[in-house]
Amino acid sequence: MFRLGGSRSRCRRRARRCPGAGSRWSWPSRARRSRPPGARRRAHRSRVSTRTVAITADSLRITTFSVLVFATTGSPLLSALAFGIGFLPQLFGSLLLGSLADRLPPRALIAGGYALECAAALLLALVRMPIAASLGVVALVALATPVFSGASSRLVAQWLAGDAYVLGRSLNNVAASGAQLSGLALGGAAVAALGPHWALAVSAALYLGCTLAILIRLPRQQPDAFGGTPGSARGDGEAVRASLHGAGLLLRGRTVRRLILAQWIPPAFVAGAEGMIVAYAGGHRFAPGWYAVLMGCLPVGMLVGDLLVGRLLRPPTRERLVVPLAALMGLPLGGFAAEPGVGVSSCLLLLSGFGFAYGLGLQRLFLDALPQDRQGQAFGLLGSGSMTLQGLGPACFGTVAAGTGAGGAIALAGGAAALTAGWILTWHPPTSPVPVPNHSTGSETGTEQHA
Repeated sequence: MFRLGGSRSRCRRRARRCPGAGSRWSWPSRARRSRPPGARRRAHRSRVSTRTVAITADSLRITTFSVLVFATTGSPLLSALAFGIGFLPQLFGSLLLGSLADRLPPRALIAGGYALECAAALLLALVRMPIAASLGVVALVALATPVFSGASSRLVAQWLAGDAYVLGRSLNNVAASGAQLSGLALGGAAVAALGPHWALAVSAALYLGCTLAILIRLPRQQPDAFGGTPGSARGDGEAVRASLHGAGLLLRGRTVRRLILAQWIPPAFVAGAEGMIVAYAGGHRFAPGWYAVLMGCLPVGMLVGDLLVGRLLRPPTRERLVVPLAALMGLPLGGFAAEPGVGVSSCLLLLSGFGFAYGLGLQRLFLDALPQDRQGQAFGLLGSGSMTLQGLGPACFGTVAAGTGAGGAIALAGGAAALTAGWILTWHPPTSPVPVPNHSTGSETGTEQHA
């Protein structure tokens, strides 16, 4: 493994001798040249650790808010809506505001996002609002989320090059899986010990800590380092027009569109299956608490998959395994058609979670396909569309479960995910990675845009 250090001129000479997206020593952007490797690593670690705490706060807030709504109304529908309301509006926010991720300083955007989350959690904790108003607060925050997450993801692309970028994304996924598990555990303990309102206050405190950490530990960037220009975000109408135009350009490119859909659709089907776990456990009269064990199997499988695939396999191998791993997400879920017990169900969910590592084989291809001046918007669009579809998945397969039962709905969701792997196979054969045009310094070609 290379050690990032030594003479910068020597690094540049190596980069010129070994061009290409896979070179660990490439320096494709001015933002990456502006700070030494050690500073970039420290800043990246700070961003990852802060994001991990924020995801823990997200899980705590989402589950606690859902519990609060159910305790107030007794309505399973409103409780489910409270759980998903933070996901559903994100795609619209990305389409309308996503360009701001490339036009404003990322440090200010990320800190502002955590501060907004903190304010929303405090409002839910301290103010007794009608349910509709509470849902509206969470939805408004969700509209702005793609801007903050897009800016954060763009920093990763600026700081890390080649396979280091893929490993950085793997670290993000591992941290996110662990944070989700921690948030679920903390949420249950906090609600039991403090009640839902004080548990929401705990999540607000975590968001506040993330805000301060970003302001203190994340370096300030110059406008030319993040692609913005003074006054580039003036006017809401201009931001909306630029966001819609940029999203259209990204989705018109066949390569980018395929890679986005390949990362949107399989997780959405698996999320639909995940939404049936509580109903499946209840219908089979599993012992109390086993539903939480089953729900934890997916993130545990994801964590193990990202560790093994991200750390042990070379980049070409990861890219060849995209289709088999994507199929692994769905095929084990077909076993729920046999109505298995707790042990077998846990194993099936662990295998499905392991398959999520397929996304690591698409990370470099996706980054190389993006124009540099739209990376933030592209990452925001990728994340927001995925979250929106994952919010819709449980609702769709919940409707299916009314006719097939929870086990049948989970099996159908798995079959749909496996079919998506077949679609990926039509343009990403496992024998060789898909050649992707490198747009790191420019926009897409006319041929690509109209393909």
